[in-house]
Amino acid sequence: MTSARPPGRVWAHVGQPFTPGTDPQAPYDVLILGAGRMGSALALTLTEHAPHLKTLLVEEGGLPNEDGATILAPGIWTTAHLPESQHGAARWTLERLRDLLGDDLQPRPYLTLHDQPAPNTQPTRDLLGAHPQSLALLDPEALPHARAHEAHTYRPGTLAQVAAQSAIRRGTDLLLNTSATPHPGGRVTLERLTVTNTHQVVTHDIHTIHAPLIVLATGAHAPAQAEHHLGVHTRHARAYRQTPHLAAPSTEAAPVLHARGLTLRPQHGAYTLIPPIHHRDPHGYAPQGGHLTGVPTGLRRETLEDLVGLMDALPPLATSDLHLGRSLADIPGAWLALPGGQPDATPTHQRLDDHTHLLLGGPHADTLGLWTADELARNIAGEVGRR
Repeated sequence: MTSARPPGRVWAHVGQPFTPGTDPQAPYDVLILGAGRMGSALALTLTEHAPHLKTLLVEEGGLPNEDGATILAPGIWTTAHLPESQHGAARWTLERLRDLLGDDLQPRPYLTLHDQPAPNTQPTRDLLGAHPQSLALLDPEALPHARAHEAHTYRPGTLAQVAAQSAIRRGTDLLLNTSATPHPGGRVTLERLTVTNTHQVVTHDIHTIHAPLIVLATGAHAPAQAEHHLGVHTRHARAYRQTPHLAAPSTEAAPVLHARGLTLRPQHGAYTLIPPIHHRDPHGYAPQGGHLTGVPTGLRRETLEDLVGLMDALPPLATSDLHLGRSLADIPGAWLALPGGQPDATPTHQRLDDHTHLLLGGPHADTLGLWTADELARNIAGEVGRR
């Protein structure tokens, strides 16, 4: 059952004074920090499982906030790399994606390529017979076996925007362009720039508000926030992943290809390369580029080694179609949360203290993120109901 409350308020630009509510001590029941797809999805599901709660969604930038790799490459729903035990949650997520995105969720072939026979594989040439451009990407003798999986692609940024807008229509407030710092005891400091209507003077606006429940949904930055501001050490981590561009031609019907950890995602008539994550990066790590024949590429050494190791199986990687760039800024990259500190971990949520929960997406957010957000919303509804 959804809420009958009026639509929520939106403070979108610096000219709107922030007026959180009539109760200065606790104007909201829940504060969600981060309006990416995880935070926005949580805001929406709270309107369904606990419509009576007053919720504020806080975002440091604008909407949609799905930066780096997630906005540059299409999200892909697939169970190809999940154990059977998680397929039910993945199917639930797929139905939810259909409800929220409609025609923006597109079916697309997804092939895992192998150099040895594996269960349910077929000859690569047979599966790619209808996609000659995709077949030209690889050496069928080096990767002679392939397996087809169900998959659907969508834009994570679109999902974040649709979920946030739906939550607002059901009563959630949204505060943009605001940096939020959590503190112990259910307290959050909000810092934003505002402009007075009369004199157009830019001022630094600071608010401190309290809430019984706070959710850190700030992606890869959330574990560090928990440690630095709440004094809570978590087992979670983050990694910096770059996504090089491959200028080989693709079509709207071209399949996603996955070979030895590297994913080739069709996008804008070419491909975005999603390399594997090998390990966590320590806090404070500054991404560094590598060198290829003495030329600075701006690419991480691990990623460069992966691409070099695949050049025989995927010949276009050895041509000028692979855009490595000449500086770090030339290659898109983004921090990625690693729930549990593991490179292939699934989305999770965790209670940090009496007032704070942590919500993380990570590598499998495309397939399981909505399920995890809904699970936390159900837990919060039950928690509030027991009070």
